[in-house]
Amino acid sequence: MPRVDIPAPYRGPTRGEAVIQVDGTTVGDCLREVVDRYEGLGELVFDADGAVLRFVKLFVNGEQIERTALDMPVSGDDEVLILAAIAGG
Repeated sequence: MPRVDIPAPYRGPTRGEAVIQVDGTTVGDCLREVVDRYEGLGELVFDADGAVLRFVKLFVNGEQIERTALDMPVSGDDEVLILAAIAGG
């Protein structure tokens, strides 16, 4: 069963959960399952049109993927990581 790793800045909506097991078969399925499960998380990951926000980075098994690669298949022990790019100044 794939899992989605949630970065610390996004754990408010997940009530502190860092790793969430999902049934999805693509990156997009996994992300949608998590945002459907945790109210408020979707607005941190997706824009109003359902695209991944430009400052959100996605990784599968440690390899960065394009934000548009939501149809990439996942299975078994695959890990989808959402990484929030933090700007400083």
